[in-house]
Amino acid sequence: MIFKCFRPFALVLYACTAINYVAAQVPSISIPPVAAASVSDPRSLNDWLLRMHQASSQRSYVGTFVVSAGGNMSSAKIWHVCEGKQQVERVETLTGAQRSIFRHNNQVITFMPEHKVARSEKRESLGLFPEMFQSADSRIADFYQFRREGIERVAGVDADIITLMPRDSLRFGYRVWSERQNGLVVKLQTLDTDGKVIEQAAFSELQLDAPVSMNQLIQMMGKVEGYRLEKPVLVKTTASAEGWALRAPVAGFTAMNCYKRPASSAGEGPLQWIFSDGLASVSIFVEPFDRQRHVRESSLSLGATQTLTRQLDAYWITLVGEVPAATLQLFASGLERKK
Repeated sequence: MIFKCFRPFALVLYACTAINYVAAQVPSISIPPVAAASVSDPRSLNDWLLRMHQASSQRSYVGTFVVSAGGNMSSAKIWHVCEGKQQVERVETLTGAQRSIFRHNNQVITFMPEHKVARSEKRESLGLFPEMFQSADSRIADFYQFRREGIERVAGVDADIITLMPRDSLRFGYRVWSERQNGLVVKLQTLDTDGKVIEQAAFSELQLDAPVSMNQLIQMMGKVEGYRLEKPVLVKTTASAEGWALRAPVAGFTAMNCYKRPASSAGEGPLQWIFSDGLASVSIFVEPFDRQRHVRESSLSLGATQTLTRQLDAYWITLVGEVPAATLQLFASGLERKK
C-alpha cells in the first residue's frame, strides 16, 4: 500500500493480470542500471519476499521510524510483539496530531486525545511496513525485476539491499533494506520511473527481540474510559453486487477486497474497492455526488501517494494509490456503472 505501515502513518500525519496484457497494453520504460551485487546470491525474488514476510510475522521489536515524503517528515514509535499466530502492536505518533494506534491481529483502535475519541475497526491488511508482503506472491516477479545491491548498516543492524524495478510504467520501483539475520525490513525507498527517490521510510533506532508484553499492550488497547467509542461498520461486498465494474483490467492489479459503509441519514454509504499488484495498492472510493462538498475535480501527489477525484454521472469518485498518476487515470477511465 502494499508497503503499508509507514504510509498509513505518513497519511495520519499528512491516512494480477496476465503478462500478455502487459506486453500488449503497457508502454515499456528504460530501467536505470543497478549497482552490481557485492556478493553473489542464489535466492530468487520470491525467496527474498517470503523471508521478509516471515520476519514481519515472527519478530518482536521496538523502534522509532521516520517517513519522508513530498518534503514532509513525520515519525512514530512502534512496539511490536508476536506470539504464535497472535500479533499486537502499539504506535505513538511523535509529530503532528497526537495519535495512539493499537492493533491486535486485524482489530485496530485509534485514540485521538484532543477529541476524546477512540475509533475501533477491523482492517484486513494488505501488508503493513515492515509487514511488506502477505506472501511470496509469484505474480510479483512478472511485473518487477530485482537485483541485490550489497550490504549497509541501518539503525544499528546490518541489512541486505535489493532493488525491485518495474517492468512497465504502471508502478513505482523500490529499494529495500532487510536485516541480514532474519530479513525484517528496516528501510524502504520508493523510486520513480527514472529511479529517483520520491519517498523514504526507515527505522532511526531499533531493538530486535525486545521484551514487549503482549498482555500489557492488549490491556492498554482496552482502556477506552473517558473516550467516545466509535465503531465504523464496514460491510464486505463485491463491486459487481454494487453495480460497478472495470471495462478492462489494469495490468498486474487484482481486486483484493470491496467494502461498503451502511446507508445513513446523510444518504448512501461510500464504497471502497481495493486493488493490489502484490506490492502497490490502489483504492477506488465511490459515493453519491454532493454539490456542496464535491466542488472541483483534482489530482494531488504526496511522495509516492497519488490522489485523483472526478465526477462520474451521479457519483463522486476518489482514487488513491502508491502508483504513478497515469495508473490512477487508467482505473478512473475504466470504471463504469453497470446498473
